Amino acid sequence: MENVPLKGGRGSASMVQKCKLCARENSIDILRDTLTPYNAGDNETFKTMVQFECRGLEPIDFQPQAGFAAEGAETGTPFPEVNLLEKDWTDYDEKANESVGIYEVTHRFIKC
Repeated sequence: MENVPLKGGRGSASMVQKCKLCARENSIDILRDTLTPYNAGDNETFKTMVQFECRGLEPIDFQPQAGFAAEGAETGTPFPEVNLLEKDWTDYDEKANESVGIYEVTHRFIKC
């Protein structure tokens, strides 16, 4: 994850956007120490996977794409390039001799 410097040397954030109307700089920063994996045991439940520090912006939607990884629950087989753009992903775990997948990805944002 890359960071973008904030105006005036006030640190950095994961995303910085300038308002076209008032020229104010707004930002969202991923709090890296809050990143938590979603495991097979979490299936069909909502789980906090990441927290953001938001200044002037509020996330309203999430479109998963590339950058995800998975691991076979029973075999430990790594799947380093999981693309969730279609909200579904399938592959084959040769160690387990069976299909594996992630289906119907959903999300929600909770304000703290």
